[in-house]
Amino acid sequence: MKLVIQRVTHASVTVDNNVIGKIGKGYMVLIGVSDTDTKEIADKMLDKMIKLRIFEDENGKTNLSLADVGGELLLISQFTLYANCKKGNRPSFIEAGSPDHANALYEYIIEKCKERVDVVEQGEFGAEMKVELLNDGPFTVILDSEQICG
Repeated sequence: MKLVIQRVTHASVTVDNNVIGKIGKGYMVLIGVSDTDTKEIADKMLDKMIKLRIFEDENGKTNLSLADVGGELLLISQFTLYANCKKGNRPSFIEAGSPDHANALYEYIIEKCKERVDVVEQGEFGAEMKVELLNDGPFTVILDSEQICG
């Protein structure tokens, strides 16, 4: 599993010219799932993500977590995080999870986040989405289950 976490001042996702998810201060998270990912891996990754201290305190130090600042989440499924560009110029996506598996785990992640974060918005699995955000910092962190759960 791969999570690309961007600290944002605001973010939104649009499908067919309709905004379907919108947040203020928090994280816009791109979520990539492989076929070897499990709910246990997702739980570890979400725990790490939610506890990350990447918001600035009163001294400008990154000491505050999502909960500390009342942050919100926008969760976007992103199979292209598993693009393999090793050969040729056209990426291969064979390392990405099957749609059924990936969607089930994406929905699981959304529900688990809703148990811990007050505002959780989401994209639409498999849809053509337009994502807008204002990256705060910019501050971007990549969590890879091979490193976190390894």
